[in-house]
Order: sequence, then C-alpha cells, then structure tokens
Amino acid sequence: MKLMVLDGNSLVNRAFFGIKLLTTKDGRYTNAIFGFQNILLNLLSAHKPDAVAIAWDLRAPTFRHKAYDGYKATRHGMPDELAQQMPVLKELLTDLGFVQVSCEGWEADDILGTLAAACEAQGGTTLLATGDRDSLQLVDDATTVLLATNKETIPMDPAAIREKYGVEPKQLIDVKSLMGDSSDNIPGVPGIGEKTALALISKFGSLQNVYDNLDDKSIKPGQRAKLGDNRDKAELSYRLGTIRTDAPIEKNPEAYRRGAGDAAAAAQLLAELEMHKLTQRWQLDNSAPAAAAAAPVEEVEPSPLPLLVEGVLYLAQNADGSWYAVQNGEVYLPDADRLPDLLDGGCELRVFDAKPLFRLALENGGEGRAVKFDGKLAAYLLNPSASGYAVKELAAEYGIAPQLSCAAAPDAGVLCPLLDKLQEDLKADGQDKLLTEMELPLARVLADMERIGFAIDADGIAQFGDSLRGELDGILQNIYTEVGYPFNVNSPKQLGEALFDKMGLPPRKKTQRGYSTDAETLESLRPYSPVIDDILKYRTYAKLLSTYVDGLLAAKAPDGRVHSTFIQTEARTGRISSSEPNLQNIPIRTELGSRLRGYFVAAPGCTLVDADYSQIELRILAHITGDEHMQQAFLNGADIHRSTAAKIYHIPESEVTPQLRNASKAINFGIMYGKGAYSLSKDLGISVKEADAFLKTYLDTFPKVDGYMQSCIADAKEKGYVATLFNRRRALPELASSNFQVRAGGERMARNTPIQGTAADIIKLAMVHVWQRLRDEKLQARLLLQVHDELIVEAPEAEAERVKQILQQEMENVVHYSVPLTTEVGVGKTWLQAH
Repeated sequence: MKLMVLDGNSLVNRAFFGIKLLTTKDGRYTNAIFGFQNILLNLLSAHKPDAVAIAWDLRAPTFRHKAYDGYKATRHGMPDELAQQMPVLKELLTDLGFVQVSCEGWEADDILGTLAAACEAQGGTTLLATGDRDSLQLVDDATTVLLATNKETIPMDPAAIREKYGVEPKQLIDVKSLMGDSSDNIPGVPGIGEKTALALISKFGSLQNVYDNLDDKSIKPGQRAKLGDNRDKAELSYRLGTIRTDAPIEKNPEAYRRGAGDAAAAAQLLAELEMHKLTQRWQLDNSAPAAAAAAPVEEVEPSPLPLLVEGVLYLAQNADGSWYAVQNGEVYLPDADRLPDLLDGGCELRVFDAKPLFRLALENGGEGRAVKFDGKLAAYLLNPSASGYAVKELAAEYGIAPQLSCAAAPDAGVLCPLLDKLQEDLKADGQDKLLTEMELPLARVLADMERIGFAIDADGIAQFGDSLRGELDGILQNIYTEVGYPFNVNSPKQLGEALFDKMGLPPRKKTQRGYSTDAETLESLRPYSPVIDDILKYRTYAKLLSTYVDGLLAAKAPDGRVHSTFIQTEARTGRISSSEPNLQNIPIRTELGSRLRGYFVAAPGCTLVDADYSQIELRILAHITGDEHMQQAFLNGADIHRSTAAKIYHIPESEVTPQLRNASKAINFGIMYGKGAYSLSKDLGISVKEADAFLKTYLDTFPKVDGYMQSCIADAKEKGYVATLFNRRRALPELASSNFQVRAGGERMARNTPIQGTAADIIKLAMVHVWQRLRDEKLQARLLLQVHDELIVEAPEAEAERVKQILQQEMENVVHYSVPLTTEVGVGKTWLQAH
C-alpha cells in the first residue's frame, strides 16, 4: 500500500502566505482554502496514493511544551484571515471524503512519524507531504518526504538527504540538537551553526559520540568550550527535536482510504466559496448542490417560440452557442432567423450576456432595444473580483434551485430566478442605474466596435517587421561579440550565466532556477556594461515583432481590418480591456513603438478623428478633494504641474524649473496611485529621505488632498468597499488584513480606485453618448476604439469637422464637476497623425 500523509498546518500556511488574499463577494477569506486544494490535487495527480491522511496540530500544549516552557514561544499566532478559513477547509475536506487526524498533546509531525512507521511495519510505503524540514529525519527506504518549497515540491529520499547534508536522515536529529532551531525556539548549543553541526555529526556519527570524544583534536578549543558548557541544552534539544512514532492514533493504513464523503455538500460549499474550477477538478460538476437537491423539478421539452411574444422573456446561450429562452415555465429554442426580430420586438428581454445579441441586432439593422437587463454585467458589478461569470456557476453561488429541467437547455431551470436575484441585489446595492445607463448601453457600443474593426496597412506592417528583423540580427551579433560567444538570449538561465558567470557583472537576486534577469535587474546593470543596452533593446524589438507585427498580421480579417474583442467584465476598476489583438496596448512610449500607430489607417475617403481627455484623473482629484488651488488652476487653464510646484515652493510660476515641474508632476500622479516615498524616490532619481520630505511638503501644502486620502481609507475600512462617483463598488478585504504589506496595498487601492474608477466610468459614458449622437445625426462616422482616455472615430472627410465638435461636446459635457473636463482633438489619415 502507498499511504500519503499531509502535514496540514505546514501546507495550509504555505498556501495562505503564497497566494494573495482572496475573498468571496460577501467578504469570506478563501486564499488558503483555494491554495490547499490545489496542493492536494497536484499531489494526488502526481503520486496516486492508495490512502490519504491529513494531519493537523491542535491548539492544546504538547508534551514538548511541558518539557520546555520556551518551546515555540517565539512563534506568532495564526493570522485571523487564516484562522477564519480553517474550519471551512476542514469541513470541505470531510465532504470530499478525506480522513483528517489530530491528537491532543501531540503534534502533526508525530502523526506523520507514527503513520510512516505503521505503514512500513505492514510492508507499505509512505509519502509525507510537508514544507517542514524536521520531517526529513523520518526518511528511509520505505518513507519519502515530498518537501514543498516556494517554487516546487522536491522528493527527498535517503540518497537525496546524503547528497544535500552529508549525513543519514536520522542523524539530522543530532544535527538539530547542536545547531538548534529558531523557528521552534529549540536552543541547541549557542554558537554552533549548521555547518559546524553537520561537520561534527558527519565525523562522530551522533550527539552522544560528540560528547564521548570532546577531547578529539579536530574539535577546536572554542567549540569544545561551547559544547561542554551547554550539554544540557543539546540533550534537551535532542528530545524536543525527535519526532515520535507512537502517537495514540488509528495506525491501520486501510483506515485512511478516501471515503464517499458528501459530494452534494462539497459542491455546494465550493459554489459558495466561488471556486468553480475546483468543482470541475474534483469532478463534482454533476453533483447537485445541497440546497438545490431537495426539491424535485419538472422535466420539460422545448417548445416552438410563438410568433407574437409579449411580457418578459429570459434569454441566454447554451455551451454550443445556440440560444434558449424561458417564459412562464416554458423553454423555447428560437431559430437564428427569429432572434433579430425578437431583439427589437415588443417584449422585454432579460438576458445573460447581451453583447453578442447586440451585435446580431446591429448586423440586421436593429439596435437590440428590447434588451433591458444583462445578468452577466450585473454579476460583474456585484462582484468585480470574480474569476468568471457563467449561469450554472452563479446559480450555485447564490444557492438557486432549478425550477425545471430541460435536456436541450441545461441551465434553463435556474436562468429566471438567477436573473431576478441579480437584479434585486443590484438594486439593493444602488448599482442598478450604473447597469441601465452605462454598462448595458456600452455593451451595444462595444458590439458595434467589434463588428466594424480598425483598418490596417498590412503591407506597411510587413515592411516594418522586415526592418525589425534586420535590426534584431545586428543587435544579436553585438551581444554575442560583447559576451564572447553565441547563446539563447531568450533563456533567463543562459543569459544569467553569460552576464554573471562569464562577464562577472554583479548579480542582484537569485531565483530557484538561477540568476534573475528581469527588467528591473537589467536596468540596474546599465552602468556596468554596454551589452545591457543591447539586451534591453533586443527585448523591445523582439516584443514588437512577435506581439504586434506578427500578431496584427495574423489578426487581419478578409475585410482588411482587425476586429478586437472588448471585454467588459474583467478589470476590477471598471476599465474595458481588449484582446485578440489587444489594441489598447499598442506601445507609444518609444519612437519605434509609436510608429505602429502609423499602420492603423482610415478607410478610403475617410479620416480618423482622435479625442483625448486632458489630465482627467487630476481633474477628478481636484473635484473630489475640493482643493481650491487645484480647482482654480484648472479653471484658469494653467499648467497644473507648474502651478503645483510654485505653490509648494512659494515661488512665482515663472521661476519653476523643469526639474521642479517634473517632480511636481510625479507627485501629482503618485498621490493618486498611492505611491510612498520609496516609489517616488525611484521615479525622481532622488533619495528616499528627499522624496519623503517632498511628499510631506506637498501634503502640508494641500491639506484637503491629504484629508481626502485619509477619509477614503477610513470610509473603505468601515464599509469594506470603495466606490466611484458613479457608485461602482470594489470590495477591499485587504484593509482588514493583519499583514502590513497586504493592508498597505489595500490602502493604496482605497485611495486610487475612486479616481481611476471614476475616470473609467466617465469614458464609458462618453462612448455611449458619442455613439448615440453619431446615429441620431445620421452620420456615417463610426466609433472604432477606446484606449484609456482616448476615443477614435472613423469619419468620411466631409464629416470630420462635425465629428470633432460632437466628440468635444459629448466628452466635455458628459458630467459637470467643479472643474471642466477638456479634450484635445486631432485629425489624420493614420492613428499616429491623428493623435
């Protein structure tokens, strides 16, 4: 038999600290539960044990605590965020059929040792999964430790221990008795470290033999004195460090075979925890959630859709892309040719995922005016941190039981109550207006933008790619010449060896796989060798070639345009993202990268009109904080960064140097992003002390900004979420964390989300207004793209001036705050010319 025993506390701690804080929409912490399951599933997949035991420590003192008051006295208590997850994890493991074992007065290590010995006595083998090296003493021919590290799990058998430590596994107890263990507060012999302890045990074989041979000339006088003076500590440490194999627990390995558990309860709990992919990995997809299993449901056959549909019709998509509708307990499968009429007909449609329906309507000359509610968008607004949104998963999350069953539309039974519940919760949250006035109309706009696409100059892009390849070849030869031999520059391992082993550059940090060669490391090495500039240039050119040149050419449709997909339910701040290809990430910071925009072109007879909000986030900051100086600068049309610098240093604006303006600009934006002195010092190339002084001066000069930032954090801590000016909510469980770094990250998000999120909301609303205005005025001009604070419209040349006016009017008047929103509008045949 192959028995696997997990050190539950060790692995759950590794899961908790190795994964960022995660919560459900109602604020329950889940990162440890999520991470532990992934560890367990990976272990099961890799090793396929016959039985599994999960060992846990109890809070009660053990025999070691009674033997030594100081045992583990330096350990911090379990963080509250982890403690809250422990009973839920144990409940889930029980539902999944796993046997968990603990024993008062004994540690999980002793359970591992006892089960390993018992399994070996019966002729079996044992795998001990832990992140604690103490268990290495248990390794023998029948027992292997699967040692969890930050990057990987390392199997440790006797040969691996001999290779790493130079001693036998059981001798590690003797080593620990000499060197001690700071994590368990085991004293050892003061002044004897790991290297000395290993050498002594390697030579003499055991702690007893070390003391029997204290007069040996190989032991240095200083070591001899330390050993002689602290024999009692060494012998105590030996007793404390020895894992016992006689814990009073069930020792028969057969008792730890995985049982049936309660699949329905496990599925329900995973749904409540919003862990839908793990439901699939545990193969619980067909296990009815406990809440839904109780009531029998009626099996119905789909009916033909009536020619005249009135009232409320619920509409969603099957996994195969076909659509189904539900009304009054009836399920319909509408023909594709009937859908366009339905979308602009007389009934009210409540749908799940409106964007493809809007596209279908637009392709058939309609607008999808019957669509009044979108459950997918509602679910996103209610929980923007979720990993995904699907009818079945959301129904399980909300504990919604199916009202009917239909083989042709498996999710039809939960569609109506789910959409009703989402609509009800959205209204209770005060976000219903956000859906009806912004997100739902925006889905129509995005569908139209996807349909229209953006024309590209494919021949120009191909020629640009050829020139990049030529440049890359030259750069590569320079790198080879400077290093002294050819190698794979794309391999971090080979690059690290070339820079640090061959060229002798100073390494900055190491990873599990060797030297780090990330961008930050390379930037810090620029002064040491010209090869660094070439490597960074090589990476930039290679990225341009593979991601943008090759990517755009591959994405070109038969109509000569690229049709990006715009994702409305991804970013937690509310921003729209773009994929396949990502048109929002076309580089503009370098001259070479910005040239790509020159290959995005207007159709024949048309021109591009590009409108960009000017400093929108700073204007929102001025409005939200109520700072009179910032507001007056914007009202006067002044240079806000120059004006800020003049205010801080009490000098006329005419005396503000470029350096002072740049510093002021960095802090204006840094304040919004929650940057501290350290980040600001890196941005400005000054010391942390100077940056800290500058930051304090700024906050003293603009007390309303500082007051707003503090009240933002306090308000978010009280409510558990932060909101934009349009009441878009973002939960911030990080603010309640006991971990300083996690909490500081939450505070940064509390400060910048209202500003960044409001800016995202404004541009979304502007898109809706611009799109509608172009249609209302019956213009041929079409909205093509949104990139951060920028909108691009393709217009017939005769309409260009009118489109410029519309963009400015709609974008600048979409909201009215205490400072004006201003736009900069350009016109050109290419995106590069227009911007």
